[in-house]
Amino acid sequence: MKKGKKKWIICCFVIVCFIGIFFYVQNNAIETTEYTIQSNNIPTTFEEYKIVQLSDLHSKWFGQQQKKLIKEVEKKNPDRIVFTGDLVDSKKYDEQASLSLMEQLVAIAPVYFVTGNHEWWSGKYSSLEEQLRAVGVHVLRNESEVIERNGEEIVLIGIDDPAAFSREEESIERLQEVMDNSKSNDTYTILLAHRPEWFSAYAEYEIDLIFSGHAHGGQVRLPFIGGLVAPNQGFLPTYDAGMFLNNDSTMIVNRGLGNSIIPLRIFNRPEIVVVTLVTKH
Repeated sequence: MKKGKKKWIICCFVIVCFIGIFFYVQNNAIETTEYTIQSNNIPTTFEEYKIVQLSDLHSKWFGQQQKKLIKEVEKKNPDRIVFTGDLVDSKKYDEQASLSLMEQLVAIAPVYFVTGNHEWWSGKYSSLEEQLRAVGVHVLRNESEVIERNGEEIVLIGIDDPAAFSREEESIERLQEVMDNSKSNDTYTILLAHRPEWFSAYAEYEIDLIFSGHAHGGQVRLPFIGGLVAPNQGFLPTYDAGMFLNNDSTMIVNRGLGNSIIPLRIFNRPEIVVVTLVTKH
């Protein structure tokens, strides 16, 4: 073999290996993003209260029995864990990946779950919900739950993804019903809602903190630009990832853990979000 040809083959081999490693890291190396949320409405007993948010697993495995993901969550020592939809994937449906994760998460902290579009598209949600409840997951379906700590309270609300309804607007209508029955003016309120593109509607109800997902971080992220495409938002989505403000409402959009239609993430590693609540003095 000629020397020049041999160098060319070695160079190609190195490039292929580098690309393979790059894509593996981008799609499997979990990244943690931390936020501190301050508000006068946060009760003093919830000072330094820590919430871990997960989203959009899409039936993905992170090591045997989800141990890599569980290990990262355990490190954060959360007071609550919230999961904002698309636990399963409607096309590559794997219930075991989802249930294995949830069974272990409930041993770390109370877990709250709301549906995403893929739960409804799968056609198997009724069975999945039954199993989630059986392992101890709090499934919030257009309802609220009061979390009490040393005599003080915050309210946690969860709404179904619009895919559950014949009209997408019904999801917001259900939110209004829950808000009418659950919130006083000074109660700190947290909403779990899969879709971030409805942020302006959530903010109209003066919800303090919203956890959302669905956008997958824009799937491919470019420096100074952000995500390229997201479902229901199209190209260059506004709510792709991170923290957004609208008057007194704050929304956290999780980049998610798995993939769906587009099989690869680029500059967009799987994400765990950690939010710490702090009382303004």
